[in-house]
Amino acid sequence: MREAADAEIMPRYRQLAAHEIAEKAGPHDLVTVADKAAEAHLTAALMELLPGSVVVGEEAVHADPSVYDALRGDVPVWIVDPVDGTRQFIAGDPGFCTLVALARGGELLGSWTYAPVLGEMATAVRGGGARLNGAPLRSGTPVPGAVLRVAMSHPDYTTPEQKRQLLGLRTEGIEARPCGAAGLEYLAVARGELDAVAFNWEYAWDHAAGLLLVAEAGGAQMTLAGVPYRIAGGNALPFTAARDAATARTVRLRLQDGS
Repeated sequence: MREAADAEIMPRYRQLAAHEIAEKAGPHDLVTVADKAAEAHLTAALMELLPGSVVVGEEAVHADPSVYDALRGDVPVWIVDPVDGTRQFIAGDPGFCTLVALARGGELLGSWTYAPVLGEMATAVRGGGARLNGAPLRSGTPVPGAVLRVAMSHPDYTTPEQKRQLLGLRTEGIEARPCGAAGLEYLAVARGELDAVAFNWEYAWDHAAGLLLVAEAGGAQMTLAGVPYRIAGGNALPFTAARDAATARTVRLRLQDGS
């Protein structure tokens, strides 16, 4: 991941030309040459690292949606978001990262979150805990009675119906704000700086790495149905990940109010 960032992302940071940025599904769904080049770099390196594995990357799925079906199979799958927070990257903001997760049979096994400008690498191994730059990460628990700080799906990326689903978070006892790069919001939960996240889109490249990171830091997650998020999709949305199980249940109840 560091090699991909050094070769393909950082040389283009604050150096992008207009023709190196394109729209995908709309004006807020952007891709750059850095996204594509970094994903190609990571795809080759990760498949070589683990022979027989496949890669499900954001840009590959955009080009061919059937690539996503690999998440339903039994072979090891690398889940890649080459530049999570593309809008921040384009704006020259340091709040972007690269996300990689390893899964097999629907189970998350490893997680890597790398923010090159911030100099942060967060890792998690199923059953082995979470770390940030080598130091153990613990999410802790919110102070009893304190207002819960929640980052939720950004309005630019939500439909009117999805906005309505999130209205339950606009209530006393919760301080909700639009999210930035999803991977960095998950990291904030894992390090106890944010109490929870709530999202109503389920693309695995945005969530897989962060969900394992939060879980291994001591946190919890659940969908609107009260069951864990499934990386292959078909989840009852919105879903939440939080510093502890009690907070996850509280946020879920508020999301039910909106839905």
